[in-house]
Amino acid sequence: MSTLSKDITTMLGATLVGLVSAASTYYITNFIRDLKDHQKRLEANEIRLASKEKSLSAQKAHKEPSGTLIDDVVVDKVYLWEVEHLGHRFDAESTSLLNTMRTGGLNPRSSGIGVKMLSDPESRTEYNRLISSHECVLADLVRKPEDGKTHTRAYVRAGPRKVLHFDPATTNAAIVTCGGLCPGLNNVVREITKTLCQLYSIGGKVYGIRGGYRGFYDPELEPFVLTPELVEDIHHEGGTILGSSRGGFDLEKITKFLSDKKIKTLFVIGGDGTHRGAFAIHEGCMKKGLNVAVAGIPKTIDNDVDYIDHSFGFRSAVEAAQAAIRSAKTEAVCNLPNGIGIVKLMGRSAGFIAVHSTMASGDVDLCLVPEVPLVLDGEKGCLPFLRQRVKQQGYAVVVVAEGAGEEVVGTSTEKDASGNKKLPAIGEFLKEKVTEYFDSKGDVATVKYIDPSYMIRSVPANASDSMYCMQLGQNAVHGAMAGFTGFSVGLCNNRMVLLPIPDLVATSPRSMDPRGRTWERVLAVTRQPNTVRPLEPGETEVPHEGGIIR
Repeated sequence: MSTLSKDITTMLGATLVGLVSAASTYYITNFIRDLKDHQKRLEANEIRLASKEKSLSAQKAHKEPSGTLIDDVVVDKVYLWEVEHLGHRFDAESTSLLNTMRTGGLNPRSSGIGVKMLSDPESRTEYNRLISSHECVLADLVRKPEDGKTHTRAYVRAGPRKVLHFDPATTNAAIVTCGGLCPGLNNVVREITKTLCQLYSIGGKVYGIRGGYRGFYDPELEPFVLTPELVEDIHHEGGTILGSSRGGFDLEKITKFLSDKKIKTLFVIGGDGTHRGAFAIHEGCMKKGLNVAVAGIPKTIDNDVDYIDHSFGFRSAVEAAQAAIRSAKTEAVCNLPNGIGIVKLMGRSAGFIAVHSTMASGDVDLCLVPEVPLVLDGEKGCLPFLRQRVKQQGYAVVVVAEGAGEEVVGTSTEKDASGNKKLPAIGEFLKEKVTEYFDSKGDVATVKYIDPSYMIRSVPANASDSMYCMQLGQNAVHGAMAGFTGFSVGLCNNRMVLLPIPDLVATSPRSMDPRGRTWERVLAVTRQPNTVRPLEPGETEVPHEGGIIR
């Protein structure tokens, strides 16, 4: 090896050693620094844990809740939605009527148990918890420091009260169902009847009003007496044992019936229109000096009564819609070429059933609702999107709410018996447009259209709705027997509450928030184009007036 080669080798060796040494120094230095940082974090965490333990001990000593005290979220004012009480206008039938649960007897499902329980003190059981004055449920649970809000609305909590306004021994009651069918109607009728007859052992009768409001006066719709035996198994069937109808409201004839039959508690099951009628009955009774408690139970399969978490029958409807969606998918997959299944679901002004059915299914490619604009063609058009989806997977499934697309299809001037405008045939319209669009592209679409609306309305309540109906029926009776009137009962923030009817219906029917999380979840499931208009720079969204933004 030449001298030059040796020198080069020596230089390379020295350079390599230097690089290794520098790299080692760099990594060792960083390692030591990271180790020190980690040690500092451990020490800081130990200090934090010690401080937290000390704080928890102090909180326990002072009976304060656990957690970190924050000072940028404050609630200093609570505005209660008060419910009118008959005690402000009429004397209670007895100041000594303390509320206890009637139990016992050989046959707890028999109406005859009432006589024994009234005479047998041992058959009375005290309620575990009675609702006190101003016991309430806060409405605005989610608080944002940046909002600066320090107040909240609150609702009267539902449940049995200590003192009764009506004497059960002389109480007559009436129940009426109005509007369209909905899963759970029979459950509510059953629970109201059994609560009156068994828990309160009323000595009077429970009248079932047939065929909606006109059943109060129509001679062809004679009311009949409801008993625990009669209603025992009706919750296993869909529909309503009382029958239902739209319209037929006549205040004078209704109040005459209440006066003639000496009705003290009236239970009205229906939507926002029916509730407006119920409040008119309440006002009519007050004007005529009738000591009658009028209680509403919100019924809407569309889930569009405001403020409540959800209406009874809604979850059953979403569950029942799954069969139709599965059928639509089977038709779309098996019918070639380019199979498309379209399912129309209920949703006059709110798309809750459509969006929840879409999310629950996982098989839907396009969901159309009244709250979101229908765009047929163009960059965000549903027709190009459908064709693309069909080309990708060979088929597509569409769910459309009955009230969707009015900006494209047009609105009707005709109205039904309840005063609701008749809706255009969006399902048939969509089927026609899909077929035409594929044809314009030199292609063929095999479109199958399914409308399961009345099948879904008529199913029995599922387990979840059955439990909810039980709570609604019991708490409606508790509120009425305590003397509350002009109220409706519902679930708010997962608690049963009494809501004044005027406030409940003021913003009903509600609709889904198209810029809310629910629609965001739908887009994540279907990956369809979002046709909701984006807010302009500086534009703020109009705040939602209802109880819950969906």
